[in-house]
Amino acid sequence: MAVIDIENMEFYAFHGCFAEEAEIGTNFRVDLSLHLDTSLAQKTDNINDTVSYLDVYQTVKKQMAIPSHLLENVAERIASAVLEEFSSIFAVKVKVTKLNPPLGGRMYGVSLTIEKSRS
Repeated sequence: MAVIDIENMEFYAFHGCFAEEAEIGTNFRVDLSLHLDTSLAQKTDNINDTVSYLDVYQTVKKQMAIPSHLLENVAERIASAVLEEFSSIFAVKVKVTKLNPPLGGRMYGVSLTIEKSRS
């Protein structure tokens, strides 16, 4: 088993409960940990024997483009889409961070992390 981390993917998106967030959007960061067997790719050095980071990124990008009220919904959609589209991945950990959330104080961000595996 191996873990592939795709870190600090940045997106401008329209997630949030406040009307302003849906209208003007904000910056988000997404981190993924993909759990899969890479033993064949380790021997063959062939991308067809593992998962393409580009393809995973495109899946995340597609989900981030769909507006949601809650980070919980965004993270669930990303996790489900990754497991659905990449059969070699048997578990995924998704962390979605809303940068500079409008909470009345200064902070880096608010994050939500979920883990999901095949049942």
